[in-house]
Amino acid sequence: MLRHGLKGVKPWVVQRRLASTAPSSSSYTPYVRFRNVVLGTATVLGATFLTSYYLDSRSAAHQYVVMPLIHATMDPESAHKLAVWSLKWKLAAKDRGTDDPVLETEIFGKRLSNPIGVAAGFDKHGEAIDGLFDLGFGYVEIGSVTPEPQPGNSKPRMFRLPEDVAVINRYGFNSEGHDSIAKLNGATADQTLLDNLSPDGNRSLYEGHILGINLGKNKTTTEEDAYKDYVLGVQRFAPYADALVINISSPNTPGLRALQRREVLQGLLSKVVNARNEICKANRKVPLLVKIAPDLTEHEVQDIAMAVKDSGIDGVIVSNTTIDRPLDLKSNPLTIQEAGGLSGPPLKAKALKTLKTLRQYTGGAVPLIGCGGITTADDVLDFARAGASAVQLYTAFAFQGVGIARNLKDEVTEKLKKEGKT
Repeated sequence: MLRHGLKGVKPWVVQRRLASTAPSSSSYTPYVRFRNVVLGTATVLGATFLTSYYLDSRSAAHQYVVMPLIHATMDPESAHKLAVWSLKWKLAAKDRGTDDPVLETEIFGKRLSNPIGVAAGFDKHGEAIDGLFDLGFGYVEIGSVTPEPQPGNSKPRMFRLPEDVAVINRYGFNSEGHDSIAKLNGATADQTLLDNLSPDGNRSLYEGHILGINLGKNKTTTEEDAYKDYVLGVQRFAPYADALVINISSPNTPGLRALQRREVLQGLLSKVVNARNEICKANRKVPLLVKIAPDLTEHEVQDIAMAVKDSGIDGVIVSNTTIDRPLDLKSNPLTIQEAGGLSGPPLKAKALKTLKTLRQYTGGAVPLIGCGGITTADDVLDFARAGASAVQLYTAFAFQGVGIARNLKDEVTEKLKKEGKT
């Protein structure tokens, strides 16, 4: 709430000042009134300016003042919760710019006004969808969402590596479950609009922007029954999503990455695709993607490519976090050795290599979304040139703040135009 001017000097203070410094009150009353008006006006104008500055995502204060202050005073998970809460209640800044046509792309037959997305893991429960779109992301992915509620791993489970601008997390699919998240999305989305959308209409309810929902399996679900958790997710969330993502690559759920083995993956993906086709046969077919790990051999990536093509999956996100710890990390050695997935710039090389390899073996048959260490415009373009149709980020968001999408879009636009793109 803005303060509407100063309340002025207390009467007894004014009287004391008048008695000790002036012969009469009449000669000072106009001055006092004028001063109060000036100070009040200046305060209102200053507060208005600062508020406007803060609420504009392009403000450098977010990266260089707000984020360092948050990092200095809050642990990573508390800061994460604060960010989601502020976006949920529309208390954060907004992207007040417009997307240049040079950024426009198409994926799954849908137009994106820009290819910058926020990865799953930030808005796990679908609380801040509108707030994230307000920041200028072209693609927002929520989740991971599991069929039954589960608390995830014990705390602490998120660690900053400030010298590496990186994060280690071992959240472990903490989720409120399908029922809770479906109700939340039904409450926040205009159901009338959803019901009246054409088959090609965006479930995000934003033109040029798409909404993805990332599906996980419960920790107690066996490998043999894993496909059932993903089928339940498709059944529950197909009406709300522009894309559904099968997450088989988080390193924080025991046995999950084993689902990437070809003999397991082929069957799992085929069953989920068949269920999607059955569910959506009378309506649109929501695109199905699979999210893979960066910690794969070339042969394993080749096997995944074959499973993707044979099963009818519509796209792949490359990649999740890595369990590897590069030798050149500079942060506290004790923090570096924390269990969990590493994200941020140290992940980029592995993620980019995996995407290039997958592109080679899929031959462009399905769209690829790049994810892993994307921090700068050059990172965005590196993934695009390697074959990505869009990109996602998360860790850069945690370090640079709410202006990350706008800044990347402006920088990518500038670079593309210098190359003669229009």
